[in-house]
Amino acid sequence: MLAKVLSCAVVGLDGVLVEVEVDIGGGQPGMILVGLPDAAVQESRERVRAAIRNSAGGRFPHGKITVNLAPADLKKAGPTYDLPIATGILCASHQILAPIDDALIVGELSLDGIVRHTPGIIAMVSLAAEKGLQRAFVPAEDAKEASLIEGISVYPVRTLADLVNHLNEEVPIAPLTPEAIEQPVENSTGVDFADVRGQEHVKRGLEVAAAGAHNVVMTGPPGSGKTLLARALPSIMPAMSLEEALEVTRIYSVRGLLPPETPLVRSRPFRSPHHTTSHAGLIGGGTWPRPGEISLAHRGVLFLDELPEFSTQTLEVLRQPLEDRRVTLARAAGTLSFPANVTLVAAMNPCPCGFFGDPARECRCASSAVTRYQKRISGPLLDRIDIHLEVPRIDYEQLADRRQGEQSESVRARVEEARAVQAKRFADTAILTNADMGPKEVQTFAALDAAGEQLMRAAVRQLNLSARAYHRVLKLSRTIADLAGEPDILSHHVAEALQYRPRTIDA
Repeated sequence: MLAKVLSCAVVGLDGVLVEVEVDIGGGQPGMILVGLPDAAVQESRERVRAAIRNSAGGRFPHGKITVNLAPADLKKAGPTYDLPIATGILCASHQILAPIDDALIVGELSLDGIVRHTPGIIAMVSLAAEKGLQRAFVPAEDAKEASLIEGISVYPVRTLADLVNHLNEEVPIAPLTPEAIEQPVENSTGVDFADVRGQEHVKRGLEVAAAGAHNVVMTGPPGSGKTLLARALPSIMPAMSLEEALEVTRIYSVRGLLPPETPLVRSRPFRSPHHTTSHAGLIGGGTWPRPGEISLAHRGVLFLDELPEFSTQTLEVLRQPLEDRRVTLARAAGTLSFPANVTLVAAMNPCPCGFFGDPARECRCASSAVTRYQKRISGPLLDRIDIHLEVPRIDYEQLADRRQGEQSESVRARVEEARAVQAKRFADTAILTNADMGPKEVQTFAALDAAGEQLMRAAVRQLNLSARAYHRVLKLSRTIADLAGEPDILSHHVAEALQYRPRTIDA
């Protein structure tokens, strides 16, 4: 007696079909799992046995049960295979007679047969639709997430008994009707630009950063508002497109961070890992490689507060993802790639005590300590940051000013106009923003006039700009021109872009 059920594994962010083969034969009673199962999959034997007995009076067959998870060279992890294994056993023992070769079945079982949440549902159902499967039986808790995928009928399964009754045409399960997906602008941090007093030049820099998805570092004394400004940045970023939202949702689903009541991530992510985070936690990794904080911030903001407190190794692993907009992890079993198209926002003090250069408080640090502290951030990493902003202390008059500042909504309108210009410019390419441009696009879309060329020539010579820094200044100039509604980059756009370079840089 042999039965086959289709399930799915998640490798990186992509699904891989797994065929669950169940054979019931003579011999000493027991269940054997083969096909590189990990400990969680091995434990499914007892969960499946109890669920079949406790759910709708099912009969667990006697005899030797062999369960093979194919392909055999793909390691299987997690409790995803409980429901398909139970279904296969019931099919092989003729307790389910309906054909299920067009269906994907995934889910974890409790001992009483309840089907529990399973991470990575959107990746699994997406693969099933690509492979031409017609039905997907998923945990009821994850059904709304699965319904985001078009071209496949999604059936929410609450218990094993419900699935058995449906397949035996006794009590059918109604397929979930996809709801219309709305994409309202949501602020993931709840901080508005109007909440920040003063710092108008910093707000301007962040507006430019949001318009072109440029990286930012803010330097200033403690309490000057760096963290508040960083948390206000998502409020001026445009709403994610449906394609971007699905990309982010897939990442959060695989990591198991998608709330059941939120099947689609609508707001741009804001991730703020602590400086004790390891490099694997930041870019991803582990025995079973999973997305790190930089991928969880995909299409949003990665905020690194107290930047020099991060370990040197942790910061240096950011260099390749910031350049390529992807994280590539090579392991003995293979190579995985995760998206990492983020706007990096970093904040730092100018010295260990935080008051170097502050006109109100004297710095207590030795000059050598200040130098060592600032050199914790390498030149190549700083070279990948487009906008460097000085955030000075806020005086009393600004703090006590009760006048309402410009709200994020009006700033976001300007940012959206600039993004619309970029979308039209890059309509025939995979590029979304000016920060994504390569050398070829920079040469085509960021050409300077004679005055701009003269200004850049002097800047390269005096500031000792590297080739990367030169291209980043041009990208920034293009964004500033877009915000101004100018089709051409003028010399004052280049001048503003140069103001955002650091005062000194190790080229």
